[in-house]
This record gives sequence, structure tokens and C-alpha cells, in this order.
Amino acid sequence: MKKSFLFINCDEAKHICDKVQYGEASSWERFKLNIRLAYCHITKSYSTKNSKLTESIEKAEVKCLKAEERNKIENQFKAELAKQQQNH
Repeated sequence: MKKSFLFINCDEAKHICDKVQYGEASSWERFKLNIRLAYCHITKSYSTKNSKLTESIEKAEVKCLKAEERNKIENQFKAELAKQQQNH
């Protein structure tokens, strides 16, 4: 089957949709995605859910541990685990 120059399949559309969410899609990819969104309800639904997920994550203002904090906790865990294994 010959691959179309302008039209993309659903899997490719989902991949481009993910790239758009992270600002990694080219203008040509966005154009092809918009064509797909005009006629495919599955891709449109995926895009809508993806946008809502991205919006929720941005609103959550998740704070992560710094690398040194994570390493400190990991070392404490390993030390406690070693103590527990010695006692048994």
C-alpha cells in the first residue's frame, strides 16, 4: 500500500499529537494532523484527552525532589534495609 503524502494514519496522528503537546512537532506535521482532525473522530478524541491531561498536569504544579534529596532518601532506605536483613 502506497503511503500518502498528505494523509496520515491514526497511529501516526497520535504520535504527532503527542509531539504537538510537547512543542516538538514541525509545522508540516501540525498541518497533516489538522487535516486528520477534520475527519477522524478517534484522533479528535485522543487529541482532546491529551490536551486535558496536559492542562491538568500544568495546573497540579507538581514539585519533585532534587537529585541530592532523592539520593539521601535512597541511601537511608538502603541502610535501614541492611539493618533489617542483619536482624533476620
